Amino acid sequence: MNLTVIDHPLARHYLSVLRNKQTPPEAFRLAAKGLTYTLVLEATKRLPLTQTTIETPLETTVGYEVGNVVAVAVLRAGLGMLDAVLETIPHVKVGFAGVQRDEETATPQEYYAKLPDLSGATVLILEPMLATGGSLSWAVSKVKASGATDITALCVVTAPEGVKRMYEEHPDVHIVAAAHDRELNDRYYIVPGLGDMGDRLFGTL
Repeated sequence: MNLTVIDHPLARHYLSVLRNKQTPPEAFRLAAKGLTYTLVLEATKRLPLTQTTIETPLETTVGYEVGNVVAVAVLRAGLGMLDAVLETIPHVKVGFAGVQRDEETATPQEYYAKLPDLSGATVLILEPMLATGGSLSWAVSKVKASGATDITALCVVTAPEGVKRMYEEHPDVHIVAAAHDRELNDRYYIVPGLGDMGDRLFGTL
């Protein structure tokens, strides 16, 4: 299985804040950022390092530097995860993938894509809600077409339908999530879920 669901007290706390329909946008944004820190730490456990020599105030010792990392935020909900990535990973480059879903068919519709050089990079795709899998699969195809081979998706909540699709279409992509929920409803929303992540982040309900 290409899915890892993290088990951490802080992740459970922040996810509960996000699920609560009474949480206002400003608190929702802070909780999304806090939760993303826990996802980033799990997703980067095997990040390539370069060994260096450094000087402490007392002597010479071994140090390590993180390699080439690119974060790709799937617009617009992925923006709620971006600050935590920027604050955690040194020298990270950022790309953007704009896709919206057709509310009738739940199929992804591209409207914007801007990616940095992905050759040799570890790519983290920020897609909070893995529902049908259409948007994430599209974003993965985009970064693969640009040369990416080491790809991890960071999700807040996943549904079985989306995970199944990703396993069928991109079995090489690892998914790190805070929760794996029960199912999609007849409107393709994850349940119990947390509603529309983008609307709740930006107060556009």
